[in-house]
Amino acid sequence: MRRNETIHAAKELINGDRAKDYGDAYDNHIRIAEGWNVIMREALKTHGYLTPAHVALMMDWLKTSRLLTNIDKFDSWADKIGYAALGAEFVFLDARTPEQVIEDARNGKFTDGNVRPKK
Repeated sequence: MRRNETIHAAKELINGDRAKDYGDAYDNHIRIAEGWNVIMREALKTHGYLTPAHVALMMDWLKTSRLLTNIDKFDSWADKIGYAALGAEFVFLDARTPEQVIEDARNGKFTDGNVRPKK
């Protein structure tokens, strides 16, 4: 896709379906920032940095923020479940020793990262 096609597609999304589904973009981003700031403050307090599990919480909050405008959006509910499952997996993965990481890699125990249900 060429740059002008990409720009046109983005314009259609943010001014069309996305605006209709999630409400005013600025208001939605304010809600997202508020939640992410809470998560980030706690992450810095408890860990000193953001972990992948914290990012999963942040992505869950993004979906929550969107659902506040359109609570009937099934996709966002499914995504929240996916981020929760990934977050739990990330906590487990981060607790491993380097030897366990190597062993898990050899045994193919990593997620493919896909949080969306297969169609």
